Parts: sequence; C-alpha cells; structure tokens
Amino acid sequence: MDLSSFSRRLLSRASLLASLRSPRRWLAFFCAATILSLGLASPGAAFARETVSISYQRSSTLFIILKRNGELEKRLNALGYDVSWHEFSTGLLQSINAGSVDLHSDVADAFALFTQAANAPLTYYAEETSAPSAQAIIVPANSSIHTVADLRGKRVAVSQGSGCNFLLLAALKRAGLTIKDIQVRYLEAPDAMAAFRGGDVDAWVIWDPFLADEEQQGHVRVVADGSNGLAQYNRFYMATTSFADKHPDVLAVVFDELRKTGQWVKAHPQDAAQILSPLWGNLPVPTVELANSRRSYDIVPVRRDALAEQQRIATTYYQAGLIPAPLKATDIRIWTPPPAK
Repeated sequence: MDLSSFSRRLLSRASLLASLRSPRRWLAFFCAATILSLGLASPGAAFARETVSISYQRSSTLFIILKRNGELEKRLNALGYDVSWHEFSTGLLQSINAGSVDLHSDVADAFALFTQAANAPLTYYAEETSAPSAQAIIVPANSSIHTVADLRGKRVAVSQGSGCNFLLLAALKRAGLTIKDIQVRYLEAPDAMAAFRGGDVDAWVIWDPFLADEEQQGHVRVVADGSNGLAQYNRFYMATTSFADKHPDVLAVVFDELRKTGQWVKAHPQDAAQILSPLWGNLPVPTVELANSRRSYDIVPVRRDALAEQQRIATTYYQAGLIPAPLKATDIRIWTPPPAK
C-alpha cells in the first residue's frame, strides 16, 4: 500500500469516528493523516535513507579515528545518510576502479596515478600534504649497504605501484642507477616484511607504520627517505564521480571532519597513539607516535596548479614501464570545498 492510499483510508476512518465521537478526537485523526500524507512522520517509510559507503585501509588514520568516534556518522545521519565502512587490505585498485564504494580509502600519490591511468571514474576531493620521511629504504643494521649506490646488484623489496615504488625509482636515478641495476622484488608489505626479516632480500622500501615498527625494534638503518626533494609523499582522497556529482553536501562534511581530525591527531599525539595502537595490530604506542610524527595530517583542497609532484611521478612511472601511456596529472576531476564561513 502506498502512503497516499494509506492516508486516504486513515482520513476516511477519521471521518467516521468524528461522526460518532467528539470534535477533539476528529482533530487528532485529521492531524495524524495530514502529517503522514506530507511525509513528516515515519521518515524511514516516507523517505528511503541513502547509505554512504566508505573504504579504508590500515594507513587511513583519519578515517579509522572517525569510524571509531562516530563524529562523521553523527553529522551525516543528521543530513539523512547512513554510513557503512569497508576495510581493504588487498584488491584496493580493483575496488576503486569498480566504484564499489562511494568514498575511497586515501592513497599515496603514486598509487593515485594508477587509478587515473585506469580511467577510473573518480573525483579528488582532499589531499594530505607531504610527509617525505614517512617512507624509506631500509637495510639490516649490520648491512654493508650504506648508500643508494650500494644497492647495485642487490635484492630490493617494494610494493609495486606504491609511493615507495616511486621513492625507489627517484633514489636510484639520483644515484645514477636504474631499476635494471638492482634485483627488484615486487612484494606486498606483509610478504616483504617476512622476506626482509628472513634475509631473503637485502633492502626494503616501506612506509609507516611498518617503517616505524622496524626502526623501533632497533635492527635496521635508513639508507634514504623522501627528504631533500626526493619524494614528497602526499596522500589523496577520492570519491566515485557519480556520487560526488550528486552529493556535494556529503563531501563538504567529510572534508571538514577529515581536516578537524587531522588537527586533533597532531595536537594530541599520545591520545591518538593510544587509540590507534590496537587498531594497528597492537603496535606499541611509541611506534604509533613515531609514525604519526612523520605524517602531516594536514588536509587541504586539491589544487590543479599544485600537482607538479604528481606529474613528476607520472613521467617516472611511464619511463619505467609501470603505466602504459603518458599521463597529464592535471586531467582529473576535482571537487573544491566551499569557502569557510
């Protein structure tokens, strides 16, 4: 039965009761019928609430905190939206390309270019500014490798297409080497960690919090990180374009909550570490603090005129054969938040 027919039946019944009972009873029935007919009661029945689906990964610090504290859901609920959360540890690129969620896990700058190369229907809506020391090339503490040039002929583990992949390429180029001068092993972080600790590779290019965890255990040395202009390591937040076009109100709320949460993490490092420690596989709190100290967590709008680093990565990836065709980094969809009131 639709709402209008239900209202007509209710009005009919109200009229019958009014003829038999007091005018006050009639007025109550009439008001109830009017409210229902206008869709002001039982909002779940009158309006289908939309669900905003959000993906995150373990490095998605701000989304993880928002999921835990419920602040984002409170604000979106007030606008008539529910929220569903989806953690991705593998298959992230496939899920992004498929548009299976509305708001996607934040990703490193280099990884974002793979979504562009795949013509994924995405809109960039926020950026976390650079954190060059949050990824690094590490070797065992007793290794004979002391410089990037010493990597010649060595076995180096890295996650293909990651920000670390770009760091490795940029470091090799600065040292006068290419990827062909090393024995690259494309391994995801958990497998690379096992290979590194087991001595199956000589060096590992990795990001936080894995990097901080290895450092805190005291058995590694950093050969190079992204400092001195080597690799900025920005992160980008993206939404499925069809969703972004229809729901700029959601993007505005999410952008604001990400910005505020980033400010909170930097202002309360110990509290943030206490929250994240169990969510990051029970990493020790000092390890989490170290990792967070290297991330900027500074959320800003994406600016088309500030994508020079993206273009540098895109050119490097094309020259290395990691993407099939040249990319123009500025050829992306960008949503910009409204001016602050």
